[in-house]
Amino acid sequence: MKTEIQSVDTIRRPIRGAQAPPEIRETPTRPSSLTKITARPTAVVYCEGNFAKIDGKTANGLVRHSEAYRIVSVIDSTHSGENSGQVLDDVINNIPILKDLDAAVASETSIPDTFIYGMAPSTGRLSTADRGVVLDAIARGMNIVSGLHEYLSDDTEIAQAASERLVTIRDIRKPKLSKDMRLFDGSVASVDALRIAVLGTDCAIGKRTTATVLAHALNAKGIKTVLVGTGQTGLMQGAKHGVAMDAVPPQFCCGELEGAIVAASEAEQPDVILIEGQGALSHPAFCTSAFILRGSQPDAVILQHAPKRAHRCDFPNMPMPTPASEIALIEAFSDTKVIGVTLNHEGMSEAEITDTIAGQTEKLGLPVTDALSRPAAHLLAMVVGAYPGLQHGTPMAAI
Repeated sequence: MKTEIQSVDTIRRPIRGAQAPPEIRETPTRPSSLTKITARPTAVVYCEGNFAKIDGKTANGLVRHSEAYRIVSVIDSTHSGENSGQVLDDVINNIPILKDLDAAVASETSIPDTFIYGMAPSTGRLSTADRGVVLDAIARGMNIVSGLHEYLSDDTEIAQAASERLVTIRDIRKPKLSKDMRLFDGSVASVDALRIAVLGTDCAIGKRTTATVLAHALNAKGIKTVLVGTGQTGLMQGAKHGVAMDAVPPQFCCGELEGAIVAASEAEQPDVILIEGQGALSHPAFCTSAFILRGSQPDAVILQHAPKRAHRCDFPNMPMPTPASEIALIEAFSDTKVIGVTLNHEGMSEAEITDTIAGQTEKLGLPVTDALSRPAAHLLAMVVGAYPGLQHGTPMAAI
């Protein structure tokens, strides 16, 4: 018999405060019409020397997908004059890469609303050169968005400059006060939606991108899906529900994530809740995967892996694990099942991708695909194959 858990109303609601997406301005199409059009704030993404690289993962993600901001350009002098979509995915988009902030401002008819710091350096801090660019953006009247562990709103010089120019600073990773944080209480067990976590064998390996592609595919199929963000990029992109896990004290990590999932379930009534992964369960430098597994209690896991990555990011003496070893660890650590593997094709030719998909499918006995280089239908089939009832409103497992 299922035990009912009684708890006070400490459920985490849709994101508010520093992590919250910007408010969308609504403007009538004409004075007599009730129809509204939403105007996303325009944004320049700063990614000097790192676009399409691992430390540029925030800029990479925003170029691929952004609901909260309309990205108008990327700043990276090493790719100046190129197209961001072509550099990143060999697909032309309408977002140019420009050499500096002067060029980014000059390319627009008005000053862009927002300056987004689009890098995730291992130090989590702002360099001296980048600091000057942030202050320049503020002087031009641009709002600032940062996912650094160093909170720019707490920096005296930057905060004073922002105050004088009447602009905002949005520190994505700045958590609530601990007194307002939520402890795990088990209420995630009452969520009816199928919960799938997208984990990986390393950090910065494409978990969020795969989760985003899958969410779009499921929704397009009529399977209502919500993606719960757990990192700075997903929250910048406009995730309605989530928490920056690596900025929360360990005691509250599971509870804060549980609350975000329960809030998403209550507000959206989805069929599926996807949970963005962080780090890797086997990676000794990260504990977030453990908290994600504990806090979300996922019904299933999809594992992201980069076959050509020889060692962990920023750890040249730490070899990458195999998908098989990571799957074994995940399934031993948590009462869940890995239902498929997705590839990050960095450094791989088309032939290598094809061969790896075939080889890993046979070796692991699981469906394997690549969310970016293969049709999204393959990713959708991975989930529907494991839970055929989703197509009929009942997510009963076939495994």
